[in-house]
Amino acid sequence: MKKFIIIVLCVALLAVGADAAIYRFGLYIDLHPDAPVESFVKTWGKSILLDNGSGYSEFVIRGVNLGSGEPGEWATDYDIDKESYKRWFGYIKEMGANTIRVYTIQNDTFYNAFYEYNESNPDPLYMLHGVWVNDYVQNSRRDAYDSDFFEAFRRDCTTMIDVIHGRKKLSLGRAASAGHGSYMKDVSQWVIGYILGVEWEDITVAYTDEKYKDNAEYASFAGEYLYTTEDATPFEAMLCRVGDNMISYESKRYKTQKLVAFSNWPTTDPFEYPEAVTNLYMKCAFVDTEHIKTTEKLITGQFASYHVYPYYPDYLHWTDDWSFCGITDKTVFYDNGTLNTYRAYLSMLTAHHTMPVVISEFGISTGRGMAHRDLNTNRNQGNMSEREQGKALIYCYNDIMAAGCAGGCVFSWQDEWFKRTWNTMHAVNLTRNPYWSDYQTNEQYFGLLSFDPGDTESVCYVDGDISEWAGAEPVVRSGDMSVCMKYDEKFVYFLVHKKGLDFENESLYIPIDTTPKTGSNYCENHNLKFDKAVDFVLVINGSENSRLLVQERYEVLRSTYSQSLKGFDTYLKDNIPDKNSSKFVNIDMILEIFDMRYDKSASRLYDFGDPSFETGLLRYGNANPDSADFDSLADFICSGDYVELKLPWQLLNFSDPSECEILDDYYDGNYGIKFINIDSMNVGITSGTSERCTLAAYPLKGWGNRVTYHERLKSSYYMLRDYWNGGAGS
Repeated sequence: MKKFIIIVLCVALLAVGADAAIYRFGLYIDLHPDAPVESFVKTWGKSILLDNGSGYSEFVIRGVNLGSGEPGEWATDYDIDKESYKRWFGYIKEMGANTIRVYTIQNDTFYNAFYEYNESNPDPLYMLHGVWVNDYVQNSRRDAYDSDFFEAFRRDCTTMIDVIHGRKKLSLGRAASAGHGSYMKDVSQWVIGYILGVEWEDITVAYTDEKYKDNAEYASFAGEYLYTTEDATPFEAMLCRVGDNMISYESKRYKTQKLVAFSNWPTTDPFEYPEAVTNLYMKCAFVDTEHIKTTEKLITGQFASYHVYPYYPDYLHWTDDWSFCGITDKTVFYDNGTLNTYRAYLSMLTAHHTMPVVISEFGISTGRGMAHRDLNTNRNQGNMSEREQGKALIYCYNDIMAAGCAGGCVFSWQDEWFKRTWNTMHAVNLTRNPYWSDYQTNEQYFGLLSFDPGDTESVCYVDGDISEWAGAEPVVRSGDMSVCMKYDEKFVYFLVHKKGLDFENESLYIPIDTTPKTGSNYCENHNLKFDKAVDFVLVINGSENSRLLVQERYEVLRSTYSQSLKGFDTYLKDNIPDKNSSKFVNIDMILEIFDMRYDKSASRLYDFGDPSFETGLLRYGNANPDSADFDSLADFICSGDYVELKLPWQLLNFSDPSECEILDDYYDGNYGIKFINIDSMNVGITSGTSERCTLAAYPLKGWGNRVTYHERLKSSYYMLRDYWNGGAGS
């Protein structure tokens, strides 16, 4: 018995040791060193060819980017379950897509789901797999040859190869930008290519190129599969080294190859722009994958991968002469008299490259907030309805194909609550993003799949049907007027009632007091008096002129961007609004920040439209997704004597509604954004009489980390499904 136990223990130890050696440390013995390298995908000119068993034929990518986040979780939690993935794969395939793209190594759950889905479907989904470069590394290490950048990048590439071939085990916490688990499913048969890298920081690229420009060891590279031309930069040589090492690893260990690409975007595109544009937009870095060539040993080929959104680069709007990029006839880019700068830029890319060009990211946000306005095609970064999103995505894909690209991938599949945006991130608690749906932050709403609050349905739909308010007790009454309220993870809802309401010809005012630090008992704009110091006034004034106003001292735009927009420092003593100022102002959102010191003589460059827009202006319409006239951006609607209305939390200066956290007084010892907690807000209602309006308290409890949500396919999904399946997509 003793001998038996010893034998069992030895076998167990050997098994554990072998498992660790193979799946954690990469032990590999090539039993077939002379076996040929094979592939089912390759490039031919500017096309991608795929062999699905009946010979090679052209493969045009109709793809979608799949993130790893869901409500209540950060993307790096990788918490999506297998059944959700399989359900989403079905939706994506039904939409007419043939490819998904992931940015980095996911948890093993994703690959298990992908394997099971494709195994049970004769018409599989294919995958483009990315390798991420950690944001911290890119923003803290200015030299791409630093070991924390280069070695980590190279190691992650080979790790990814083992993952997709089902021969890897990764521990939790190995890398902040990658998942973990036991990767035992070989999904390589459906992986068509790799996209290495991210949207490169221009400073990182420029600094690397400058530091090593005279160092022959770093300025060029000649590998077994890839090599650089004499025009290559040190940063491009770095990419070449990483790519060659990855191809070599897969070729020799797994006897297969995929397509390879290096990520790029307009900030680091290969074009030399006119001086005025270069100075204004501070174009300082270039990455040109034409400087990376393939040897005969790479049987698949290389493609160029770009992230290109229709509203960026906006500097093409100011370019009169495009001969610098090989375009001499702009007339082909006009649609009904409007210059299509998106198609023009894509045509610049395909004209420049000798390889297939894939637009691996393009998208439109359905967020209420906006961060960038498209001056030509009106495909803005935010403040687009779901139907507008669908039309814009179809136009974008049409442009992608008209420009001669090999396809593109929509960004993105699902909305992502954890995201931030440059023009709202100052006003929210960034440690709490996943726990509420911030409709003002456009970056959260690029998805075709929405996560709406509520387990199965939202607590309220602004559609004019007030039956869902049955039994609700008014927060406040005033004569024949009243206000009821509700809230969820996305909105504060109001049901405003006035007997005999003449909606288009009379006004109602809802004063709102949130913070004990600011506010006024008087609104001079509308000659209103209140019994409490009010921070906001909701003005209901017909379908076209209703808006939310904020007391000027509590205006977040002024506190952050007064210097950029108005040319004064709001924190200087004489510029600080009075604590009890009676002036209430529009709520605006910044769109552009320009440093006017560059090329002031070229005044036409600065005619870029309004640098901000009024986000407090309310949009009339039906916000119920089940309604035929659904408008996802609708804020309010009137039905008889009732006005139903919803306000996104951030519009009321909530920095984290899940914990009832709001913005503090910017000037009372803070000199900027700080947060405080509240447990109620005070609300009133008046028709504008001379009487002082009485406010009543509405309690707030928040919801902590316990979010509720349900999935909903957006209108844009069905439009894209119709389009990709041969319909018009309208």
